[in-house]
Amino acid sequence: MESGFEAKSKRPVLVLVGGFLGAGKTTLLLKAAEILGRSGLRCALITNDQGGALVDTEFAGVHGVDTGEVTGGCFCCRLTDLVDAAAALAAHQPDVIFAEPVGSCIDISATILQPLKAYYADQFQLAPFTVLADPDEYVRMQAGDAHADLSYLYRYQLDEADLLCFSKADLCRAMPPGADFHLSARTGQQVDAWLDAVLNQERIAGSQLLQNVDYARYAEAEAALGWLNWRGEIRLKKPLSPALLAGPILDEIDTELSAAGIQIAHLKVLDRASTGYVKASVTRNGEEPGVDGDLTASFALDHALTLNLRATGDPAIMEKIVRTATGRAGSWENEHLQAFRPSPPKPERRLDHIVAESSHTG
Repeated sequence: MESGFEAKSKRPVLVLVGGFLGAGKTTLLLKAAEILGRSGLRCALITNDQGGALVDTEFAGVHGVDTGEVTGGCFCCRLTDLVDAAAALAAHQPDVIFAEPVGSCIDISATILQPLKAYYADQFQLAPFTVLADPDEYVRMQAGDAHADLSYLYRYQLDEADLLCFSKADLCRAMPPGADFHLSARTGQQVDAWLDAVLNQERIAGSQLLQNVDYARYAEAEAALGWLNWRGEIRLKKPLSPALLAGPILDEIDTELSAAGIQIAHLKVLDRASTGYVKASVTRNGEEPGVDGDLTASFALDHALTLNLRATGDPAIMEKIVRTATGRAGSWENEHLQAFRPSPPKPERRLDHIVAESSHTG
């Protein structure tokens, strides 16, 4: 079944989908764009990160989706950049603009959704805010031995959802209770139903508002994560397929992080060659990677690889591990590397009340 949504306004619908690192936000949004595209609707995507060189942006480009980036901070700290990116994409007349905040971000309702309703209702229709959760991660975060800082961020994210959705329904045998939808981007399970609920605005956008957020505690929790973004280009001495280059690099990084006692929150690698691409990712140490792309792509000499790592460790140690793992392939050119801890969040605007829905219909 295709989505029943039809464009009814000159203003694009702005759909924010939040959720913790590795929940599957980008994969879901690309599947949603594919479904809506079959109905003749134009879609665009805005990615967001504390740094540059984003796997998600390049992955969206591989799928032919018009994409904008907001980097250097989360949407709450770069609200003007978010609006500017959406306006730039709106020039191409999309019907829907998806946007995914940084996976460690909280207080989205007060700092993004309410200001959008208050000040930008003439530019965008704001959809109900979806929070996407990996069901296995959801269970782990409720456990008594869960990482205190990560579970703090996780719980607050869930509390802001207008719609709570579990992802990866095709992989999970027993879903926890409480979600509005059980989604699978790979099989398309309930994605149409979710799109109908979001785009036909069956819920109020920004209906949930966190109270008394302790920004010092929030900053402490985010700073528990080391952040690393890396990109490089290489000409190999002997040709390899994207899978045979990216796979061993991901495996070695996973092994070395585990040996160093560093907990992975999200590790993802995208390798592109003229013969095809492979994206592989894990959300915890020792996990079997989730893979997208063409595992049978032919061998090639020239590759471009992008890697993003979020983990509870010293960024300097993370950098050393990544440099060693990538360096075994040979000498990289046009390298970009950032390894850091996120700066304390400083929202551009924060509204401590729920803004009434706009009556604008143009």
